Amino acid sequence: MSAPVLPDPMLSPSALVSRLTSDPRAPLRLSVGAPGGYGKTTLLRELERAGRRAGLTVATPWPAAGAADADLLLVDDAHLLDEDRLAEISRLAERPEARLVVAHRPWPRSAALLRLLDLLRRTHPPVTLTPLGADQIRALLPPSSTPELVAFVAAQTHGIPRYVERVAAGLSAADPALPPRVPAASLAPFAADLDELPAALRTLLLAVEAGAGLSYDLIAALLGQDADRVADLADAGRATGMLAVDGTLVPLARLAIAALGPIAQRIDVRQRLAASQLARGGPVLPLVRPLLGTASGVGLVPGAAGNDLGPVYEAAGEEALGDDPALAAQLFAAAAGAGRTTAARRALATALSGDLDLASRLADQALVAGTTDQRSEAAYVSAVVLTHRGQPAQAVALYDWSRHGAAPGFGAIGLLATGRLADAQQRMAAAGASPEPPTSLSATASLMARGVHDSVTASPTAALSALVQASALIEPAGQGVLLADSPAALGAIIAVQGAELDTADMLLSRAARSGTGGALLQPRHRLLQAWILMLRGRPVAAEQHAPAAEAGDTTVRSGRDVLLEAALRAGLARRNSDLVALRATWPDACQALIGHPVDLFGLLPLAELTVAAARLGERHRVADHLAQADQLLSSLGDPPLWSTPLHWSRLHAAILAEDHASVERHAEALDRNRDFSPYAGATAAAAAAWRQVLAGRIEPEPVIDAARRLGALGLTWDATRLAGQAAIRTPDRKAMTVLLDCARTLQAPAEVRGAPEPGAPARTRSADGGQHLLSEREHEVAALVLEGLTYKQVAERLYLSAKTVEHHMARIRQRLGCTDRQELLSRLRSLIGGASEPVSGARR
Repeated sequence: MSAPVLPDPMLSPSALVSRLTSDPRAPLRLSVGAPGGYGKTTLLRELERAGRRAGLTVATPWPAAGAADADLLLVDDAHLLDEDRLAEISRLAERPEARLVVAHRPWPRSAALLRLLDLLRRTHPPVTLTPLGADQIRALLPPSSTPELVAFVAAQTHGIPRYVERVAAGLSAADPALPPRVPAASLAPFAADLDELPAALRTLLLAVEAGAGLSYDLIAALLGQDADRVADLADAGRATGMLAVDGTLVPLARLAIAALGPIAQRIDVRQRLAASQLARGGPVLPLVRPLLGTASGVGLVPGAAGNDLGPVYEAAGEEALGDDPALAAQLFAAAAGAGRTTAARRALATALSGDLDLASRLADQALVAGTTDQRSEAAYVSAVVLTHRGQPAQAVALYDWSRHGAAPGFGAIGLLATGRLADAQQRMAAAGASPEPPTSLSATASLMARGVHDSVTASPTAALSALVQASALIEPAGQGVLLADSPAALGAIIAVQGAELDTADMLLSRAARSGTGGALLQPRHRLLQAWILMLRGRPVAAEQHAPAAEAGDTTVRSGRDVLLEAALRAGLARRNSDLVALRATWPDACQALIGHPVDLFGLLPLAELTVAAARLGERHRVADHLAQADQLLSSLGDPPLWSTPLHWSRLHAAILAEDHASVERHAEALDRNRDFSPYAGATAAAAAAWRQVLAGRIEPEPVIDAARRLGALGLTWDATRLAGQAAIRTPDRKAMTVLLDCARTLQAPAEVRGAPEPGAPARTRSADGGQHLLSEREHEVAALVLEGLTYKQVAERLYLSAKTVEHHMARIRQRLGCTDRQELLSRLRSLIGGASEPVSGARR
């Protein structure tokens, strides 16, 4: 007889089969334990085949005829056997020569099963089945499976062999190179698994899938059981293999339960869990959120489960408001369908998500039919919507009516924006004396009001200090608060008015990172960032940074942002000397301007459109707005911070229109403010230089000094234009050279369309493979000529004289051997690319 098997290290399944094959008559008494799906039955079948090949009589399953006399007894699912049968197996296990393998799940564990397992453990450690590793998973998948697919399957199945096989079977007919996903066919086998579960266990798994985790008291309330019973059910769930040790569902099982669980039962479980959680004061959003995606939306059909769920949906909406306002709006709508009055909160959430039209309608409903508190909040929402639409004067009345903590601050800003300085000061004083405790939002609004007030009555430094503080205060709130404007946007506008471009950029960058104001203010922040890039002389970067409407985007762009964007487009077209684009932009700009009453924060786009109007010979389009702007600034005491940029733009408009009287008037206004700030001093010096240029008395030193002062402030385009125009207009060749050198020195890194990247070789290859050598400057000139610019426009863009451009083109023609203009343009298009349509040729 072979020697008895002594306790030794744990055997792997393959080693167990090998031992039986190599010595089939040796005693073999051990257990195999694992949750469902780990391969216990598969192992027993392998042992059965190995035993029969070795000539053993094998008895399985239990009970089986002749089991007591069989050479090898294989018992599966021992956890399901009653005590009498387990006791009989234990008696067989006591025989020293017995060959017995018992497979079982870790639960249930009756006293009889524990006695049997203890008896088997005395002779051999139990065999524990473990999840599959990456190499084992790869062997089960299609041969072309990628490492990403293997990792995906491992994550979805936790390496449980049965689940891996299900996914592999579903993938066999699919292309494994596709983005990893779980095939629907892989979930189908779970239907039988779920049907076989006891009702209480199935409910527990549905509760875990709903997001309850293993909160014993919460699930106990759901099941009407005590916590001990829930603990037993959790053990039963782990024994199925669907529930992981940490109490979470295996991802594949979660998908299956979500897809195959009875929809009515899933919704009922979620709703009852949410109601229990709400009663405990716990979060309900994780329980309610998935119902939004259910087929036919049963979970959120108004009144579907009775009015008692209204508070659940409302509480979930409050939880979602800070991170997902659009979801919050849906939940508030569901609460309204269940009998709750939520129009004001839904208006707030809708406004935060960027839909101003719907927010306005909902706020009007609450103003008519809401409670006192709801009407107060609705008034605040309506006022914010009006402010975003560019109607601060109309918004002030609603701020007056609302008792919202931020209303006094934003109301004061609205009064300042419309020139009512004394009223704003009274409002700010009353807000400071309020007995209500301040919130971060109300404190932010008060700081913003102080900053705007200081921009009118004090120094830019004081104004920016208050707005930077306000920006830092509201940052933690992210997108969860409804703002009439952000401190970053107002601070950026004020900083731009004083050419503090670095400060403006810092404020906007921080607001973008923190998501201040959410979807409602994101376009405004991006537009202002693009504006700064435009002022810095980086038009290409500005165009790329400006927000673009996404496909399917239903967000309504606010009126003031429409005006700002139209002015940005016009400003970029003008700086690019693109008269066609400027004319194309102008109708939209005029429409936006007509629909936007003049206010303090609209002076920035108005100033830009004033220059564009002069460029197009349409100065009459902005005349009324400029008159209103003069009245507004006069009512505020003509604050230099706000009046100086407008005088600077009107100076340029007058230059373009050759209106010498207006040039003198605005130059004198700039000179009066020259001591207010570095920007005021720089524009005053530049205005004096422009007067010299227009009079034909060009002295390089004052022009260069003024241009450098503008360049030092970051106003690269203004600086280079002054130096370039002075160079073009001077008859003195030496002065022209000095001024052109100054313009080139000040010019920002080249963003000329068609120009080669810095450091790129000038050598290019033609379509027929021949090589031609153009200098970098010739390349730039040729690219702009191909776009249809005149020699004068090319000269302005590159800070050359028109005569120099003509010389460049003559050399290019000679080098390419072209006899006429059409041949030249054709050769240039093949050489360096260009417009797809033939151009008529550059004009002198």
